[in-house]
Amino acid sequence: MVIKGIRGAITVNSNTSEAIQEATIELLSEMIKRNNIVIDNISHVIFTLTEDLNAAFPAKFARQQLGFDNVAMMCFHELNVPDSLAMCLRVLIVINCDNSFIPEFVYLKGAGSLRK
Repeated sequence: MVIKGIRGAITVNSNTSEAIQEATIELLSEMIKRNNIVIDNISHVIFTLTEDLNAAFPAKFARQQLGFDNVAMMCFHELNVPDSLAMCLRVLIVINCDNSFIPEFVYLKGAGSLRK
């Protein structure tokens, strides 16, 4: 067994707890679906948010709504690079998997511009 990371990002409509919750659940749900993730196989999750998003912790919603109760998670602010994508939530899910697993990264809404 090896560990591999799955990247994802989504833009958030506004700096509110509700908007961060909606974006978090949408992104994680799509990442789980596309990669057939079993939550028990997740080692840890790292969330970053741009500095304009500070109304809520995305990890809270992963625990409350997706069952990430026993998953180690941390939330950070993204590096503030001039002219970078604003209102963006990024995530790195690190999973225990077979070496043959090929992760599918997920970029939703305005975050699609990060992977042209």
